[in-house]
Amino acid sequence: MRSLRHLLPSAGSLIVFEAAGRLSSFTAAGRELGMTQAAVSYAVRGLEEQLGAKLFQRRHRQVSLTEAGERFHADVSLGLSHIRKSAEDLRLQATGGHVTLAASTAFGSFWMMPRLQQFRDELPGIDLRIQTADRDLDIIAEGIPLGVRGGEPKEWPEYHSLPLADEEIFPVAGASYVAKFGLPRTVAELATHRLIHLEEPYREAASWDEWFQSAGASLSDAGRGLRINDYALVIQAVMEGQGIALGWRHLVERLLASGLLVPVTDHVMKTGTSFHIIWPKNRELSDNARKVRDWLAAQA
Repeated sequence: MRSLRHLLPSAGSLIVFEAAGRLSSFTAAGRELGMTQAAVSYAVRGLEEQLGAKLFQRRHRQVSLTEAGERFHADVSLGLSHIRKSAEDLRLQATGGHVTLAASTAFGSFWMMPRLQQFRDELPGIDLRIQTADRDLDIIAEGIPLGVRGGEPKEWPEYHSLPLADEEIFPVAGASYVAKFGLPRTVAELATHRLIHLEEPYREAASWDEWFQSAGASLSDAGRGLRINDYALVIQAVMEGQGIALGWRHLVERLLASGLLVPVTDHVMKTGTSFHIIWPKNRELSDNARKVRDWLAAQA
């Protein structure tokens, strides 16, 4: 029986073939791989001879995959993708060190930062890297081990999850605003104050109108007030005394405890959804990533 070494094409020729097929160009593939166009053409021709099948249609300054080439390219691309991900996971485990956590800027600023010294004290050998973005990242495609996401686990069938915090929302004001304008005594009176609106561009977020409805009231002029599309800036504006905004309990609890923010009215809106720690089902977490996941869950 012939060995796989003789049956399978070389890894080098498969990498060249994948790039040429993806880019539909021997010249572009050579540029990406640091090879000449002639070297790419030679490697592809050798692969075709070894397989006994024509993989590309060659035209003037252009190449395209044949039907057989398209089928083979799909399998090669998938196989190389799995090998790359596995190699990256092994490299991370071998080098230990860092673990990346994908989260919103608000979570990084108001939940993680106040706990960072505690994290360092309890997990001193792990370098945590917090990667923030305007929208929820596809951490599988990005090769990121852990993320924080709001919603329901059934919405993410490709991820495992652990609960981190329930979604509870109530108004908050800064001390300087309260000193100047006082606290509203009722929900109805709150509607007459300066309101700061979060206009979240990508993630769903509760609005003032929804909060007033949950309190059995209505906001007559929902368009009035300062509007900001970043929650970190919303909270900064509140602390500067610019108005009253909605506060998510798990994000503002440290600011409330320090006196930088104060709660406004007694009504709390509970949406029934939660924020979760998520990690991909399609690959194993490294030892350090498991430690970070368990540390985050322990803070819930």
